[in-house]
Amino acid sequence: MSGTGWHHAPEHRLGGRGAFMVTCGTLHKVPVLSTPERLTEFQSLMFESAEKFGWRLQAWAVLNNHYHWVGFSPEMDVDARSLKTLTAQLHEVSAKRLNAEDNTPGRRVWYNYWESCITFETSFFARLKYVHDNPVHHGVVPNAANYAWCSRAWLESTANRAFVKQLDGFRTDALKVPDDF
Repeated sequence: MSGTGWHHAPEHRLGGRGAFMVTCGTLHKVPVLSTPERLTEFQSLMFESAEKFGWRLQAWAVLNNHYHWVGFSPEMDVDARSLKTLTAQLHEVSAKRLNAEDNTPGRRVWYNYWESCITFETSFFARLKYVHDNPVHHGVVPNAANYAWCSRAWLESTANRAFVKQLDGFRTDALKVPDDF
């Protein structure tokens, strides 16, 4: 993914432009991203959309009926207004593609999205861990690094080992994330 190099750890800019966590599920939790091809296509579209609007993803997980990501808003977008447009376009384009494949024109695919501005460093790291490991949380795989549609393998291959170990030490059990998918 271009422009998202980890350097040695995620950036520590949790003021100004904003760090956010985004979660979205499909309508009625229908598993529309039901094949590896669909997961790959949606993940690629998500990356393209983030890049188009200048968002820098730091963690992501795409499952068959929902997704999460953590990212930084663009430098010039101090109030993160582009998030609404990014999400609307991502959902519109992906829904049209899925509906064309399934011959279900007009079907509503995405339910809604929730975003939270992350203002505390510990909250940021806990959310990073949560998203990197979301496929494990849902019982999809025992090791998230083996799941192609999340950022855990990217984290382990690009971040320094000490950072990964530190991140793994953050607790996620107290997070209030809409994730009953």
